[in-house]
Amino acid sequence: MTPEAALIRVVDDDGSYRTALSRWLRVSGFQVRPFACATEFLADPQPELPGCVLLDLEMPQLDGLDLQAALVTADIPLPIVFLSGHGDIPKTVLAMRRGAEDFLTKSCSRETLMEAIRRAIARDAAGRQARARLRELQARLDGLTDRERDVLRRVLEGKLNKQIAAALGIHERTVKLHRTSLTTKLRVHSVAELTRLAGEAGFR
Repeated sequence: MTPEAALIRVVDDDGSYRTALSRWLRVSGFQVRPFACATEFLADPQPELPGCVLLDLEMPQLDGLDLQAALVTADIPLPIVFLSGHGDIPKTVLAMRRGAEDFLTKSCSRETLMEAIRRAIARDAAGRQARARLRELQARLDGLTDRERDVLRRVLEGKLNKQIAAALGIHERTVKLHRTSLTTKLRVHSVAELTRLAGEAGFR
């Protein structure tokens, strides 16, 4: 993803730092949206836009960890780079366990911060690609009939056509027709591909 395609959300109650950071990011080629507090950000996070969040740890009312938890609850998987005025090991550990991309002090070098931002953007791009893939696989599975799903489950169990036919009380030729329909609708060419697709989509 190019910088121009990424939106960096800067959430920090320190106006001078927020302004300086936003200016540097724009000069570096990024789109930037600054927010003065967590509540302001949560009112319009624009999760559909790729990018990441640069998040101050210490803020009044909702702090950085509170905002991180709120994003998890709202299922908004924007990568977060925490920025703190000082090191705080317990909070660093908690933030990282919750999935933060990095936890840096505000005094870190521009190079270190840029590296963390680029990692966060790459992570966001990979996550969006994976979620799009999952939606596409789920759409294929949603196109199956109930009977095709029954056959699919037994194929995944390693059952032979005659075993599937006996279990479902249908003719073996009908099982073959369902299997042909499965491979066509799911766009696979082998049982191995079928198994991999079902695993990716969490089919049960």
